Amino acid sequence: MVTGKEINVKDFDVVVVGSGFSGAIFARELAEKHNKKVLVVEKRLHIAGNMYDEYNEHNILVQKYGPHFFNTDKAWIIEYLRQYCELVPHAVSGKSVIDGNYVQLPYNFQTIQDLYDLKAAEKLYSKLRNEFKGEERVSIFSLLSCDDEDIKSFAEDLYQKAFKPYTMKQWDLTTEQIDRSVLNRVKFALNFDKRYLNKDFQFLPKYGFTKLFENLLNHRNIEIKCNCDALNHISIQDNIALFDNEIIDCIVYTGPIDELFNREFGILPYRSLEFTFENIKTSTHVLPADFVSFPQDYSFTRKTEYRRFNYERKGQIYSTVVAEHPMEYNPDSNKGNIPYYPTIASGNLETLRKYQEKAETIKKIDACRTIGGI
Repeated sequence: MVTGKEINVKDFDVVVVGSGFSGAIFARELAEKHNKKVLVVEKRLHIAGNMYDEYNEHNILVQKYGPHFFNTDKAWIIEYLRQYCELVPHAVSGKSVIDGNYVQLPYNFQTIQDLYDLKAAEKLYSKLRNEFKGEERVSIFSLLSCDDEDIKSFAEDLYQKAFKPYTMKQWDLTTEQIDRSVLNRVKFALNFDKRYLNKDFQFLPKYGFTKLFENLLNHRNIEIKCNCDALNHISIQDNIALFDNEIIDCIVYTGPIDELFNREFGILPYRSLEFTFENIKTSTHVLPADFVSFPQDYSFTRKTEYRRFNYERKGQIYSTVVAEHPMEYNPDSNKGNIPYYPTIASGNLETLRKYQEKAETIKKIDACRTIGGI
């Protein structure tokens, strides 16, 4: 229950900072399975974190902070979520614009046909199948390090036209500076699989993410305080975390860990985003897929068409398309003040380690390592 009244922390056993997935699930489990009185403190005006969605003026369910989907190989995760929402199967579809033309994303065998003639494609298929027998997807680095000159040439072409410019635009870093795990997230498919992610279970909540979070946090032992910055209430005395100068059972903190400790060891860098929305009157789709990546051109990295995955309401005469403009995260700025993606590089990981070690010395707080907190 969202409350507007004054809060007395003495009425609660646990304070959970943040109402995204980590915070909401912690709150529900503690309230339901351990009978704890839980206060969820949310800095924004709404629950659900970056998954928040709402219907716009054209009756289209819009994810305010960019597109989100469920994808996992773990059946128990889907079963857990089904307690709180109706899930609709949805495999994310993507395209990429290279040299002015749409090509398949994830990059796969169809991408080769999109970029080369049929004879060249046939030759590459044979060589790729022989080189990577038994594998479904491989990283761009595996392709680049291949001994076969034709495969290496194709990989270099794809790397220079897609991976390299997209990385520099998204992260403001070169491909040498960013951790390889970032570029390995979306691998090259050694087949014609059109699913953007190679995951066994892919779904969307039929009635949207916000409704899911409302159900997740709807418990007699949970109260929610929005528009409240928990960092103004948390203090540390004698290695004990306090909330409003009171000791409680625990504070579960799901925000950026460097901000919890006032950036004592330096800032942990994130990338933020600015979104521009466009409403287009049309009876058909605007984009050829759920989202389109633009590695070479424009200031934005991708566009997403929300009407392509609206499952509750139909018959809209407009379509809403959002473009994502990456920028440096700055919590003190009017723009780019929401952390979306942690910048993973060796120096940053060392700084993170220092914060984690410090958090372990503080009693009565659990600094949960989430997407927001790396």
